[in-house]
Amino acid sequence: MRDESGTAVVLAAGEGRRLEPLTNRRPKPMVPVANRPLLEHVVEAVVAAGIDRIVLVVGYKQERIRNHFGDGDDWDVTIEYVEQSTQLGTGHAVLQAEPVVDGPFVVLNGDRLVDAEAVSAVRDRLSDGDAPLVTVTAVERPRDYGVVRLDGDRVIDIDEKPEGPVDTNRINAGVYGFSPAIFDAIRATNATGELAITATLNDLAERDEVTGLGYDGRWLDVSNLWDVLTVNAALIHDTDHAREAPTTGRRIGDTVSVADDVVLAGNVRVGPNATLSGATAIGSNVTIAANAVVENTVVFPDAVIGPGAVVRDAVVAGNAQIGPNATITGGVSTVVVGDTVHRDVTLGGVVGDNASIGGGATLTDGAVVGDDVRADAGVVVDGRVEPNAVVRRG
Repeated sequence: MRDESGTAVVLAAGEGRRLEPLTNRRPKPMVPVANRPLLEHVVEAVVAAGIDRIVLVVGYKQERIRNHFGDGDDWDVTIEYVEQSTQLGTGHAVLQAEPVVDGPFVVLNGDRLVDAEAVSAVRDRLSDGDAPLVTVTAVERPRDYGVVRLDGDRVIDIDEKPEGPVDTNRINAGVYGFSPAIFDAIRATNATGELAITATLNDLAERDEVTGLGYDGRWLDVSNLWDVLTVNAALIHDTDHAREAPTTGRRIGDTVSVADDVVLAGNVRVGPNATLSGATAIGSNVTIAANAVVENTVVFPDAVIGPGAVVRDAVVAGNAQIGPNATITGGVSTVVVGDTVHRDVTLGGVVGDNASIGGGATLTDGAVVGDDVRADAGVVVDGRVEPNAVVRRG
């Protein structure tokens, strides 16, 4: 199965629990940004790098990925699938591709966005005998990722989310180059719990066998809910990545204000005097009623924003309904994810799939409303509301 143009293995089996409720009905790589799934941006980078064979490692809600990408014809690439039935770590995920890989290959994460140059740089360095390649980039908050220590271009170690002092801003960018020898190395890795590919790389680094490859291009990561807004804005503002959808079926009312940094999918309906601005993506079949204001927001397909509603710094999931004159004020908030408190993040609120926010209701900054929640008219929604709950006044 050797292909001279190379093979890319894309890891897309994960659930993405920190993105709940957005990942209750879809795998993390299928969360849309700029009106397209994260994974579609990754696939396009691989294709632009000149690779025409992609192996997708799928698992959680995999039918969403298989149905969207099919055999890859729409992207002029051959797409094959292997299953990671239980998510046991990135190393284990790479191992699932062994039966369909016969030569050097590139590995990418299906939820981290890079430019094609990162992929082509790794592919161009690949050969059967070379040491594993790890792309290394610089970020503002390195301790949130895998911090890489280098000696020249040799990787000394990769420290995942270190708790101690960090003396470098260089991290693992998540694009790798491997020969088939990596499969035996993964099997030889001793790890407690999930088997991360970085555990194998650290074992190899002890023997002088891992090369770091610098990369200073686009690197976008969606780890938390507010990252959806950040990455969406970055893609919209980048003309190389933004792609306007067909205008089929759109109905835009009179005196509607649509800023240049708004992307609209097909079959969108916008009522008179509505205002859309601030790096907003409106998915297909969305209705935005008269006098509504939507700013710096990602709206998934089939959602409804009622008349006079104000929705800022928010993510509104599929088929959700925001009632008349309801308000998501937006701004800086504190959000609790698991046992971690995140302060000073820009997130007005998140509304899960099929949830309904009643007329005149208010979401306080950082509120997260689960799937199928029903919030009565006039209520104030604070914190996290579990799926299927009913929020009543008093």
